[in-house]
Amino acid sequence: MAIKTLFDVEREGDILIVIPAGDLRESYYQDIEAAGGSLLERLEKSDIKGLVLDFSRTDYYGSSALGFFLRLWKRISSHGGRMALCNLSDHEREVLTVTRLETLWPIYRTRAEAVKAVSAPPGGPVAGP
Repeated sequence: MAIKTLFDVEREGDILIVIPAGDLRESYYQDIEAAGGSLLERLEKSDIKGLVLDFSRTDYYGSSALGFFLRLWKRISSHGGRMALCNLSDHEREVLTVTRLETLWPIYRTRAEAVKAVSAPPGGPVAGP
């Protein structure tokens, strides 16, 4: 998988939506790191207030991807922003449950719900359904 197609990125106002273009297997470690560095840099140099990871095109990610998601969350959180996940497969939800990462990020069924949650004013609702 080429770096430029590893993640599709869209913007809705001050919300950045990151859509993995396919499964994020461990064999893509170097691509995840390269594309991830580019996304982290973009977050650092922008006015992004919220981040949504939309898994509508995937049903698997490995530990390298989880490490990248943690770095994204730390970066957006350090600037007062929020992160949410949406459209997870049963397998992806299970990985988050086993690693207990589902406690860090609210999970939504749809992108619209996730965007609304990260757009909410501070102190507003962020918990998943």
